[in-house]
Amino acid sequence: MIIEGIAGSGGFLLGRRTYEIFAAYWPAASEEEQAFADPLNSLPKFVVSKTLREPLAWNNSTLIAGDVVNEIANLKRQSGNDIRVIGSCELVQTLMKHDLVDEYDLMIHPLVLGSGKHLFREGGSKQTLKLLDFKTNSKGVVILKYKTEKK
Repeated sequence: MIIEGIAGSGGFLLGRRTYEIFAAYWPAASEEEQAFADPLNSLPKFVVSKTLREPLAWNNSTLIAGDVVNEIANLKRQSGNDIRVIGSCELVQTLMKHDLVDEYDLMIHPLVLGSGKHLFREGGSKQTLKLLDFKTNSKGVVILKYKTEKK
């Protein structure tokens, strides 16, 4: 479900930190990781940053530095497969605040850390979600796919 979702994407929307980590790793990924690396390396990447002047040299990368909300809304109106966000917690908060999220693919790992960043933060608006699909992998990770119910 994860690799299929990545491979079927129309591109990726990434915050600067996630982009820099991915750009340093995925172009030189091992042979075993190619099913995940190939779409990440070849599909368009839209990088949201207030500090980058130009994205790193990773293939098919475009910098979004101006009116982020407007530019992402314009991206959503274009035809093609879904654009996915991986990680990029602060970017996701902006997308949620401006009702720019259509679906959530959530992975719940059988591990309790007791701390960390929260996806759904205090003070956010109420959102109704509809379960589209769920699976559990061999390591006990539950993978949930939800669609947002627009107001």
